[in-house]
Amino acid sequence: MRVLLSTYGSRGDVEPLVALAVELRTLGAEVCVCAPPDEDFARRLDGAGVPLVPVWLSARSLTKAAPPPSSLPRRAAELIAAQLDAVTEAAAEGCDALVATGVMPAAAGALSVAEKLGVPSASVTFQQLTLPSPHRRPLEYPGRPHPPEVTDNRVLWDLDARSIDALFGEALNSNRASAGLSPVDSVRDYVIGLRPWLATDPVLDPWHGTPDLDVVQTGAWILPDERPLPDELEAFLDAGAPPVYVGFGSMPMHAAADVARVAVDAVRSQGRRAVLTRGWAGLALIDDGDDCFVVGEVNHQALFARVAAVVHHGGAGTTTTAARAGAPQVVVPQAADQPYWAGRVAELGIGAAHDGPVPTSESLSAALEVALSSGARARATSVACKIRTDGAAVAAKSLLDAVGR
Repeated sequence: MRVLLSTYGSRGDVEPLVALAVELRTLGAEVCVCAPPDEDFARRLDGAGVPLVPVWLSARSLTKAAPPPSSLPRRAAELIAAQLDAVTEAAAEGCDALVATGVMPAAAGALSVAEKLGVPSASVTFQQLTLPSPHRRPLEYPGRPHPPEVTDNRVLWDLDARSIDALFGEALNSNRASAGLSPVDSVRDYVIGLRPWLATDPVLDPWHGTPDLDVVQTGAWILPDERPLPDELEAFLDAGAPPVYVGFGSMPMHAAADVARVAVDAVRSQGRRAVLTRGWAGLALIDDGDDCFVVGEVNHQALFARVAAVVHHGGAGTTTTAARAGAPQVVVPQAADQPYWAGRVAELGIGAAHDGPVPTSESLSAALEVALSSGARARATSVACKIRTDGAAVAAKSLLDAVGR
């Protein structure tokens, strides 16, 4: 059996597919991943023995370029066309099932290929904020804020569907026409379908059901990381009390030098050492003090188990990994679903949600004081015991069982 996994997005969109790919191979399936051609994505997939079919532009370069909202429809058309080409190429060797995720135009393109080939497909999200629900507001797209006078969530979700069609409808349907497919009436409904998969942990991200969707919550897809920590990092960790980790993943964090200084000053104000990860922001040491250490690609599962707290951007993967490690968190949300994860950390009492995307030394120090409290540590330890570890295995078995039926 051959399964294609398709995405376009940041590391948080690619990393879960690595976990699913490994579980699918354990069950005897052949797996291929269609994803952006970024070097770190390719290296991660290669390390897991999973072939990559590159799609469109580097996600990192596109994120750092920060294209204006007005370019979204044009870029969506380019991405959908690239997705159709890449997924069709990957499927040329045979395809028995397809899993689509990532930004909505990419998922729509991949699902269109599955439709054309007549193969079973699953639409997956790594956060529930794209799934219509009367219990919360939809995300806002750049340049298309919600009308401030509208407070009814059902109305906002109707506006969300129209906004998505305005941004991506023509791009999707013109590409579908080129592939010999009929147009879709609602891009969002087409991508989500009636039985979407929600690959998040039910403790961190409880799904409150709606009658319109039969959501399958599998648990988060996280691959056990067996890589050892670098010797130099091990020596730093052993040289003193547990440090505070600071990293912002795939967020570019403009004025990164200022962000690094703010973070180090805040950590030092709490009498702690710091481990900074470079990430897409390129964080670096601000001086030659021996109380700070900088790393690149590293095993977060091992590192988070040895730190006093984790300061991060609020990506779903980082939030879940820190929660599984029992590490208190400070979330400095930048965009998209990150304010949601910051809110969940605060609601669970396992850390603090920073107010806004731009920290100061004072504001970050205050948030760290909350996260470093004994209460936050105790709650983080308690929550860690409840986080599921079988999400990718559950999803892999469910997918192959469905195809078999």
